[in-house]
Amino acid sequence: MRKVLMGNHAATLGAVLARAQVVAAYPITPATQVVELIAEMEAKGEFSGRFMRIESEHSAMAALLGAASAGARCFTATSSQGLAYMHELLHWVSGARLPIVMVDVNRALAAPWNLWTDQTDSLSQRDTGWIQLYCATNQEVLDTVLQAYKIAERVQLPAMVVLDGFTLSHVYEPVDVPTQEQADAFLPPWDAPRRLDPAAPAGFGAMEGPKGYMRLRKRLALDMERAEDETERAGAEFGREFGRDYGVIETYRTADADTVLLTSGAVGSTAKQAVDELREAGRKAGVVRVRLFRPFPAKTLRRVLRQGQKVAVVDRNYSQGQQGIFCEELKAAMYGLPERPEIYGYVAGLGGGDITVELLKEIWLETDSGKASALEPAWMEDPR
Repeated sequence: MRKVLMGNHAATLGAVLARAQVVAAYPITPATQVVELIAEMEAKGEFSGRFMRIESEHSAMAALLGAASAGARCFTATSSQGLAYMHELLHWVSGARLPIVMVDVNRALAAPWNLWTDQTDSLSQRDTGWIQLYCATNQEVLDTVLQAYKIAERVQLPAMVVLDGFTLSHVYEPVDVPTQEQADAFLPPWDAPRRLDPAAPAGFGAMEGPKGYMRLRKRLALDMERAEDETERAGAEFGREFGRDYGVIETYRTADADTVLLTSGAVGSTAKQAVDELREAGRKAGVVRVRLFRPFPAKTLRRVLRQGQKVAVVDRNYSQGQQGIFCEELKAAMYGLPERPEIYGYVAGLGGGDITVELLKEIWLETDSGKASALEPAWMEDPR
């Protein structure tokens, strides 16, 4: 069934179709409508799970920690300061190997106070052990929530599905919504291998010494690495079921491209139009959109980006004292290879600034002409 949905409601329907059993949340702009709709559906008897009204984001994740430990399929949504408030519990959830799925609607972090989008909130959680998937359309939001459960449950790690605040969250687009039967065929019920059970007492989250802790961290690291292949696998399975394939990255007109824009989130869609216009002007332009950020898809990007190619990384985020985060991750992934592309960093759109077709074309032309610096990020603003 095709519906016209805002991105937030696409995320909601993904969680409902996944048969989430426990939802705990505290509302925060611009993610409020994700859980608000679930609350409305529960009141109408259209959501069979349990919706928990919690007094804070920290408490919401603590509640899900308990519910997931008991074997429930869990879901929540948040943004910005709310995600930052959850930070301590994110480590607890990943360390406990609980496949909770959370939607983060990107919003800039204070101060100063800001309601608009950039990715610093989700990317500041990149070391917490959560898989991170970035969406470019509302269709992808719904589809990715379903896939996130399959990936998370296969590797027993939590997953964060990320979409741009307002740019996707509050914008309406046509979305193909699967039937419940189709969703069930793709995503079977979760059968937790370990769970709280009074009939079989066990310890959870107990004290561990240095040797045991090291071994558990290594096991977590290996399973996080495995999530890259599992993301490809889940995307291919989804494609066979629904006709929409997904991978860890998306490429567009890159086969013969001299210079490539590397993007993430909704900017990836805008970049396609910029590339089409550059191609019409005789320029060999292409786009690589990174969909999976954690684990970082290094082996896939090494295969796609080639020596002699210039890559302009457009970061809607910034790591203070360093550079754009996708740029630094890409440079690290390519370091040490005897043959690698030239990488240039650009920071744009912080706090909701527009990243337009014109701005992306300007970035591409500066990189292609050799005027860009490979050492320092360039801060770019749309002139209008």
